[in-house]
Amino acid sequence: MAKAPARPRPGPVTIADVAAAAGVSKQTVSNVMNHPAKVRPETRDRVQRAVAELGFQPNRVARALRSSSAGMIACRIEPVSSHSLAHLHDRFLHALAEAGQAAGRHLMLFAVDDAESEAATCVRLVRTGSVEGVVLYNVVPDDPRLPVLREAGVPFVCFGRFSDAADASGWVDVDNEAGVAAVVGHLADAGHRRIGFLGFPDGHRVGDDRASGWVAAMDRHGLLAGSHRLDVRGEDTWTSGARMARGLFDRAEAPTALVAASDTLAAGALQAVRDLGLTPGADVALVGYDDTPSAEVLDLSSVRQPLPEVGRRIVEALCSQEGAAVPVASLLPPELVVRGSSRRRA
Repeated sequence: MAKAPARPRPGPVTIADVAAAAGVSKQTVSNVMNHPAKVRPETRDRVQRAVAELGFQPNRVARALRSSSAGMIACRIEPVSSHSLAHLHDRFLHALAEAGQAAGRHLMLFAVDDAESEAATCVRLVRTGSVEGVVLYNVVPDDPRLPVLREAGVPFVCFGRFSDAADASGWVDVDNEAGVAAVVGHLADAGHRRIGFLGFPDGHRVGDDRASGWVAAMDRHGLLAGSHRLDVRGEDTWTSGARMARGLFDRAEAPTALVAASDTLAAGALQAVRDLGLTPGADVALVGYDDTPSAEVLDLSSVRQPLPEVGRRIVEALCSQEGAAVPVASLLPPELVVRGSSRRRA
């Protein structure tokens, strides 16, 4: 009896593995799966034996994504925080839904309690044919969802980088370092020399990138000299932003401008400024990040993420893939939106 061919590599068996084992092209394997009458009987038998020996499961998800019929893409709804003024996730979902509609796809939303449940739900939704691919939000270093989805062959794209490796793919992100650097440049050009930074706790990928942008830009403008740096970190809440800002203003050399890693932190700082009897924009400049609706209401300068383009690229990548390894790695530039809270000093 013929010895079963060894699997060419670890992970889910692909159509390329079957083609190599049977000594035919990937198109021939596809024809056997979808249009068997087009293939000679002896070739068809050889391919079918390879399919059985390798345990290949035809990826009807990929076929559906390439078809003209509408499909579904899934994304988890993030828990709502009562301490946050930001609605970035809501705006991202809206952008994703619009991009999906333009591509003939629909967005399925689901709610779970943790990352483990999210990964299990994504696998179940794809395996049952309920959805054709999934979008992951708020990825972190060593994200536990990624190995689960890869092992199950679930097509996914992340909003946010999960690795700095040159060959890492499967993500679309915004250049957070460049966004904060643009803010520091804007404030330095306005005459500020003591520019503080309110950031997230260490280990938060987005927060670390934004903090790195502050350090690099401050150094580039020659503003890191001296022993007293004006950067602090805390939870992304309104109360945390107010507390951190008050701590910086209590210093002997208080900042004349503040960069916040989120609009929520910036809104807290805005309240702290007003509590001190200072005028935002005139006495102290403030700039947030994410340009949420709250920023516009508060006349707060902020960094706008290009969410419509993020959504378009994610959907485009999912619609063009043939498995879990979605070949996309896009880093998009943000835009600084200047409002009254950081107008130029006289």
